Amino acid sequence: MVSFFINFYRFCKLVFIGIKKDTEFRYLFFFLSLLLTSSTIFYHKIEHWEVIDSLYFSVMTMATVGYGDFVPTHNISKIFTIIYTFLSIGTFVAFTAKIVQFTLQKDNRKTPLHKITSKFKNKNP
Repeated sequence: MVSFFINFYRFCKLVFIGIKKDTEFRYLFFFLSLLLTSSTIFYHKIEHWEVIDSLYFSVMTMATVGYGDFVPTHNISKIFTIIYTFLSIGTFVAFTAKIVQFTLQKDNRKTPLHKITSKFKNKNP
């Protein structure tokens, strides 16, 4: 359980750094938040699901998990879900890629490349 909180802290820290320093990340985060908020409100109003169930369905659809425990029953909801899926999956993947990029950049800053390559150059066979 402790490792969960450590990783959650690291994730939040990366998101904060991304919002603060990277414009593209800021736009992705804003669009991802907008997608989740609008879809949650939509499913709550149209499908009459609880807010937490609407958010849960939105996240599961965005992450392409799709357990099938919630299914849209109205035609307008099905059309909305199709459009939402196309928009949200791409945004989610781009957001996740940015998080990975920040993680790798952070690790690279700890060990500069010139120190790594100099170790290999100094070894004579």
